[in-house]
Amino acid sequence: MGLLDSLFGNGGRRFIKRKDSDAGEAGRALEELRGSLYNELRTSEGAKRQQQRFCGPVMAMTFNFMVAVGIILGNKLVMGRVGFNFPIFLTFIHYCCAWILLAIFKALSLLPAAPPAKSTPFSSLFSLGVVMAFASGLANASLKHNSVGFYQMAKIAVTPTIVIAEFFLFKKTVSFHKVLALTVVSVGVAVATVTDLEFNFFGACIALAWIVPSSVNKILWSNLQQQTNWTALALMWRTTPVTIFFLVALMPWLDPPGVLSFKWDIHNTIAILISALLGFLLQWSGALALGATSATSHVVLGQFKTCVILLGGYFLFGSDPGWISICGAVAALGGMTVYTSLSIKESREKASDQLPKHSLPQKLKRTEDDDNSRHSPPGHPPAVV
Repeated sequence: MGLLDSLFGNGGRRFIKRKDSDAGEAGRALEELRGSLYNELRTSEGAKRQQQRFCGPVMAMTFNFMVAVGIILGNKLVMGRVGFNFPIFLTFIHYCCAWILLAIFKALSLLPAAPPAKSTPFSSLFSLGVVMAFASGLANASLKHNSVGFYQMAKIAVTPTIVIAEFFLFKKTVSFHKVLALTVVSVGVAVATVTDLEFNFFGACIALAWIVPSSVNKILWSNLQQQTNWTALALMWRTTPVTIFFLVALMPWLDPPGVLSFKWDIHNTIAILISALLGFLLQWSGALALGATSATSHVVLGQFKTCVILLGGYFLFGSDPGWISICGAVAALGGMTVYTSLSIKESREKASDQLPKHSLPQKLKRTEDDDNSRHSPPGHPPAVV
């Protein structure tokens, strides 16, 4: 100790104490941040603020796009190489794994708080769980019984269905320029996928039956998050049990027999569980995107994914869908760009309209009052404006 004292002296001891103090302050700041974040998740308003803060429209749409591309590869592996041809039961596995993960989040106190029960009727949550079961189950069944082209053609019909449903349910209108952009997008996607059309009567019936629940599902997800303090995870936790129940009811009608005789070895089980994990991420990212944007924007994002996959296969892997399909994809991307720019412009205008209108006049009035008080003679009140 004498050697250290001779080398460093009092200045060295103060330096060490200052370092310890800085480390303690950093630790306390980290604990305060962790505590504030924990407290934010304990209320539905705080959880909603955290979701909007960390996952804006661009982040949510990017997250959903990346997971959607990943689950296509995962489902191709499960349906093709693994040979698991039970689409409703696969969807059932997805939602069961999602519910287990959400239960783990809740046990670790990581699940955001839900709004009070009085703020949202149980009928709304029950309806969302039911339509989610039909939308997800019928989507996988349609993908199994139809070609990719016919499946995408059915998805195009979701866009006008959402616009019409939002008009009748919420009196929500769409500008003429956005209607033109959506028309260009729909025509472009139709032209891009028309080369892969294969008609199947049973598959066509499933595709038509899927359009309405898919549209209502997106509308309910978007409105419950934007109009109330629901977050994506909290809403998933409340509606997933209802979805699982109705998926069980759908299995005998749409799945072929023989699921129990499937070869459940380690490799097939791992592939199905990876698909289930991607399914959870897809549901979460889709809910985040619907909460940050709108139902129509989410559908446009799905069509954007289709065109990107088609063009990516042409430029990266040498696939030749034909010039007609490529021109349709390019036209659809152009329409999506115009629609996105119009949506961003409307969002900015809406945000500016929601600013307090009296903030600027009050600020100017305070400035003028301060100037009058400074220029007024001592003992005299400031001039009244």
